[in-house]
Amino acid sequence: MSLPPARLMLKPAQLRLIQQIAEHGQLQLAAETVGMTQPAASRMLAEIENQVGAQLFLRQPKGMEPTEIGRAVLRRARVILREMVSMASDVRALREGFGGTLRVGAVTGPAVGYLVSAIREIKQSAPDADITVDVMPSRELLGHLAAGEMDFVLARILPEFDSQDFNILPMRDEKVTFLTRAGHPLSRAPAVTLTELAGQEWIMQSRGAPIREAALAAFADVGLAEPKNIVNSPSLLLTIAYLAQCDAVAPMSEEVAELLIRPPVSAGFAMLQIPHEIRVSAYYLLDLKRRPLSPLAQRLRERLITLSRSPVRAVFS
Repeated sequence: MSLPPARLMLKPAQLRLIQQIAEHGQLQLAAETVGMTQPAASRMLAEIENQVGAQLFLRQPKGMEPTEIGRAVLRRARVILREMVSMASDVRALREGFGGTLRVGAVTGPAVGYLVSAIREIKQSAPDADITVDVMPSRELLGHLAAGEMDFVLARILPEFDSQDFNILPMRDEKVTFLTRAGHPLSRAPAVTLTELAGQEWIMQSRGAPIREAALAAFADVGLAEPKNIVNSPSLLLTIAYLAQCDAVAPMSEEVAELLIRPPVSAGFAMLQIPHEIRVSAYYLLDLKRRPLSPLAQRLRERLITLSRSPVRAVFS
């Protein structure tokens, strides 16, 4: 008994056969194209027509021509076969890390220093990959990661998070620089002491931010009180705008400062030459143990690890 059209279930091999019959007009040629013998192809066509409950092709002296029902089936068959090819392509891209969706996060230094470069390289070979990047403090990054909302992050480990939940790979620390506008009175000095800087106007990250705390610790290490004239802002964009309009000083990671000073940005800023090197504790590459990384995430992670071993200046070249 023939199945009603609403329940018609044809196999991909059957769809390919009727497509080739319509294209070549000859059962023999269609059979060769799909890798079958003519008798096998003839039996399959009979099975298809039995399932449909109608003849799909008219056997004419000049070849086989689709009937009206045959044309209707062919229209659908072509769509299904195209979708199957697309599905196979999508699955292959996902399996090999050339497609899919990815959300990662980072503190500012590594985001600017080499996350951008790693993503650019991935997108060159995987333009359809949907990658989202969030730049925020470590506490927020770890919260998103612990909630399963990010694939991996570049962040510092904080005591309120259980490190046993994460796969942890040590990366590197950040060097703190003091940035000013290029026309700042101290910008061309061969060396600037912290004593000279204590009385300057500052714009800094919020209290508790690693770069701010490292900068303030540098003053304390030489017996100086922290600067009094400070504007507080976690926004890098606002910090840049503020520096551009006045003689304030801002502590920031060397990667960010290099980006602003060197071509092609060349934004009119300068790094003050201070005698003491200031560094922030190391950050880590973290992902959840309970959530295996997708092939796309694995590709980006591996590229990040490679780039993180390169000198900072090479990343910006």
